[in-house]
This record gives sequence, C-alpha cells and structure tokens, in this order.
Amino acid sequence: MITKEKLLETLKSMPDKFSVDELMERVLLLQKIEIGLEQSEKGEGYSSEEAKKMIKEWLK
Repeated sequence: MITKEKLLETLKSMPDKFSVDELMERVLLLQKIEIGLEQSEKGEGYSSEEAKKMIKEWLK
C-alpha cells in the first residue's frame, strides 16, 4: 500500500508541468515497488539463484 507521504514525495519530484499519464506511470511504479518490498519482507520473492534458473529456462 502506498503511503500519503510516499505519494507526496513522488509528486514533489515531478517537473512543474507533466501529464496525467506521466503521473500515473510514476504512481503505478511506486505501487509495484511497494508490493515487491512487502512480498520480499514476507519471504514471498525469489532468491537471485532461483531467478537466474528461471531466466535460463525462459531463454531456452
């Protein structure tokens, strides 16, 4: 979940003029990062070795 503080930081880092699409891209990226961090804290992610094995399988 995105906090109001994180959202405000993102908004403040934007240029003075931007499109709604640009803002939405940043907010969605922020949300995906937050979800990934939460999953990592719960041990739901993959280790580097597991990820490397998965990528090797995908590239076959």
